[in-house]
Amino acid sequence: MKERHPLAGQTVRLKNDIGKFMQGEAGGAEFVVEDWAENVLGCSVWDTDGNPAALEYALRRGTNGNNVPIDDNVVYGKVGWFGHIVHESEIVRA
Repeated sequence: MKERHPLAGQTVRLKNDIGKFMQGEAGGAEFVVEDWAENVLGCSVWDTDGNPAALEYALRRGTNGNNVPIDDNVVYGKVGWFGHIVHESEIVRA
C-alpha cells in the first residue's frame, strides 16, 4: 500500500486528450480523487480480476493511443456517480 495520494479528497480536472469513459467523455471532466488505485483496490490495477474501473482503464488506455506509462501511478476517483481510474499524468496540474 502507498501513502494516501496528495490530492485525495480534492476535485481536479482531467486533461482534454485522454479519450472517453464508457459513460461518456473523460477529457476535461471534473474528477474527485479518492486515493491511489492500489489503496482502493487492494492490489495493483494490473492484478485486479473483473473490477469495472480497472477494465475500463485498460480498454481506454489501449485503444485511444495516448502515451501513458505502464506503471502503478494510477488514481481512483469519481466523475459524477461513476468510479474511474486515471494515470496521474492524465490530471491537469496547476
